[in-house]
Amino acid sequence: MPELHLSVEPRDAAVVVAVQGELDVTSSQRFGDCLAEAGTRSSRVVLDMSAVDFMDTTALAVIVGAWRRQSGDGGLFLLAGARYRYTKALWITGLADRIPMYDNVDDALAAAAGHGAVNDPGHDSGAVAGSDGARGSSEPDAAAG
Repeated sequence: MPELHLSVEPRDAAVVVAVQGELDVTSSQRFGDCLAEAGTRSSRVVLDMSAVDFMDTTALAVIVGAWRRQSGDGGLFLLAGARYRYTKALWITGLADRIPMYDNVDDALAAAAGHGAVNDPGHDSGAVAGSDGARGSSEPDAAAG
């Protein structure tokens, strides 16, 4: 089983949490602690999922909890780089349409810098996946399996 690597790094007006490896029941506590720490450092958290190789429902619950906590406190919680093949649960549950999602960290940081402290996932300039459909990769790629 690949080892999980987590990092928390201040970037611009946000904190980026980078995840590399598998998010599952064995890593959910550590993952949750890392997201909670990030939330204490900044009102704007970007979760970089571009190197996630697997994600189960326990990890999904951790993400939902962090998103609700951050949003409830008037902050931003943004996902970056989630690949459908490895993070299908985001799409299956409909969260890919609710949690602001960007193709990469730079796009998420640009969006975080352009927003006030309050996050409303349903209202955006168009870069966020959702009912306005601006992020083309928010829809599953047939080849991604």
